[in-house]
Amino acid sequence: MDATNSVSKGVFVFKNGATRTKGRKKVQSCNSFLDASTTNKLWYRIYKKHWERSRQMISKLQTGSYSMIIDDLLKFIENCRKSHEYEGFLPTAALLTGINQIDHLSQFEKLAYDIHNNTLSIVVLLQARDGSNLKQAIETIVGKCIESQARDNSNEKRFRKNQLNLDVLQAWYLETHANRDARPKLIIVVPDFELFNQVVLQDLIIILDSYAAMLPFVLVFGVATDISTIHNVLPYHVTSKIKISVFQSEPSATNLNKILNEVLLTPFCPFHLSSKVFKLLLDIFLFYDFSVNGFIEGFKYAFMDHYFQKSINALSAIIDDTDELEAIINELSSSELQQIRQLPSFRPYVESQQNPQDVIDLLTNDDHLKRSLTPMVMQVHNYWFTFHCALHILHTLVGDLPKAPLGKQIREMYCLCVASDVTQLPEFKECIQLLSFLSKEEMLLKIKQVLDVVLLWVNRNDQLSIEGCLVYDVAPLEEMANGLVLLSEELVAANHEPFLGENQHDKPSALLSPNMGRQELREKLLTAAKHSKNESAVSRAMGKIMDYCLKNIFQRYLRPATSQTVPLVELFLYNDSTYLRQHIIGTPRAAVHIALNNPQYYTQCDCCIPDESSCIVPSLPDLSIAYKLHLECGRLINLFDWLQAFRMIIDDKNNDEPEQQVEPIVQARFTRVVAELQFLGFIKTSKTKTDHVTRLTW
Repeated sequence: MDATNSVSKGVFVFKNGATRTKGRKKVQSCNSFLDASTTNKLWYRIYKKHWERSRQMISKLQTGSYSMIIDDLLKFIENCRKSHEYEGFLPTAALLTGINQIDHLSQFEKLAYDIHNNTLSIVVLLQARDGSNLKQAIETIVGKCIESQARDNSNEKRFRKNQLNLDVLQAWYLETHANRDARPKLIIVVPDFELFNQVVLQDLIIILDSYAAMLPFVLVFGVATDISTIHNVLPYHVTSKIKISVFQSEPSATNLNKILNEVLLTPFCPFHLSSKVFKLLLDIFLFYDFSVNGFIEGFKYAFMDHYFQKSINALSAIIDDTDELEAIINELSSSELQQIRQLPSFRPYVESQQNPQDVIDLLTNDDHLKRSLTPMVMQVHNYWFTFHCALHILHTLVGDLPKAPLGKQIREMYCLCVASDVTQLPEFKECIQLLSFLSKEEMLLKIKQVLDVVLLWVNRNDQLSIEGCLVYDVAPLEEMANGLVLLSEELVAANHEPFLGENQHDKPSALLSPNMGRQELREKLLTAAKHSKNESAVSRAMGKIMDYCLKNIFQRYLRPATSQTVPLVELFLYNDSTYLRQHIIGTPRAAVHIALNNPQYYTQCDCCIPDESSCIVPSLPDLSIAYKLHLECGRLINLFDWLQAFRMIIDDKNNDEPEQQVEPIVQARFTRVVAELQFLGFIKTSKTKTDHVTRLTW
């Protein structure tokens, strides 16, 4: 008893005569809350359609990056036993996955499946929980090797668990595959290398090496951190038995950048995040868990909430043609059309109309408003198309500048551009100044890369046209390309000879006048220094290119989406960062306090409603009563006084006798809640006073 610090000193079990049921009760199927009335609504149909489309694109990207690693790993497994390089060693592949990949375990389950299907191998997935000791690890390896062949052959001999050892595996392997020309390799995949027991793993490798002459073992380690972890875990006498080949998967940040650049931060995604919301999801990813799956789930929640808030947000759908958009518009009711009229961006659009009759019809006539919605929605689609194209052009120009004033990734520039006019930022002006320092050849290379970006976006639009989807207006992109081509041709023809002004030859004589005083000469020298130096044709052409990009691309197409500039932009932009933070970032301390201080908030029962905010009623749960009483105490809580207060609340009949002997049932209930409060971290035992506990929260 002295070895424990717990307040409660024992746990007692009272048998009440209950017996175990012979058969399990059938689990009743749980019906989804998404009934037909919900799934048939406009907002849910649009949400479901577009999220499935986005999810498929994300899965395609992830599968493509995963397949490259798989191909290299399969080549290693096929060739490792044929090469003389691995003689006397256990062939070992270290797959560096990075922390918090999409799903670490499922990734290795698929890896084992692909190895089994694409190579002549027997694959065993050995997790850390299956290798708590050496005996269990060997039994798992032997059992799964034999079991994998037993599935294909029903006549295979069955072994008891206590018979499973490597001698049995060797005898079974030689008997089963002795007459075959090509024998299968025994692949042992350890997905969680950092979690595996170090001593067990060291002994296991040494034992496997002793059988390697007859059994073709190949090890695959899943390492989430760094290759140095293997050398830290395994001493030299163990690493000398293996020969490691390292395979590097994509880091989480690279994987996320690819998903953002190809799927989420494109005009082909109907849903866009404001700067605050996007920065919130990025901060959770970068500073908390590096989980790509967590970022996607947060994006999905915002995606669903955006469509759930208002049915009119379904107008932001990526449509195949105008007929589909008109079908969506015709489903809108009069109240939903009134919601559109109440949007902040609708008023500037109405005020911009020249015809007074159009203004009246937009505000009063629902049919006229429905006819006007199609060009308004198409205008917003075209805005996002040119916005993202200009964003990629900006990234091409300034992404590799020294110190990267605007950032190195598109996601960093998106946060800046969607929040404010990026051309007014001091970082943007610094980037323009750095671009002016480039050489002629570097600037021509930049222009070529920009033209490639514009061509890529035009080709994307053509591909959508072939697929029968919505076609964007590419006239602004063609205008950009033509202007940049003309300016680049002028830069190619330019040379470095300076232009001489009209008074350039008179300057030395004017500065060296014999009748000039020292003060006058100083002023003239300062004035001459302030004047711009002689410009060459190259610097003038580069200046024209920078001026063209600033005025005709960035100031025109990279402006932020506001209610004054883009009509109906609220339908495409989600900016409720406070609501999203409350639902994806947990506040466990506040939730526990609410549950204990006001349990009716969660239980929704009438008996737990107090008469006043500070009242403690006997019908409250015991834990809630003890918690409220402990809030009234100071740093040290006397257990006897706490018990008496607890007894007086739950035992209304004996309130007049405070010194009465406490009933065993009441004392047991109090002991239990004190132990629960200690487990939750609200109190701890006091070292100075044995009959007191220390309060830990305030």
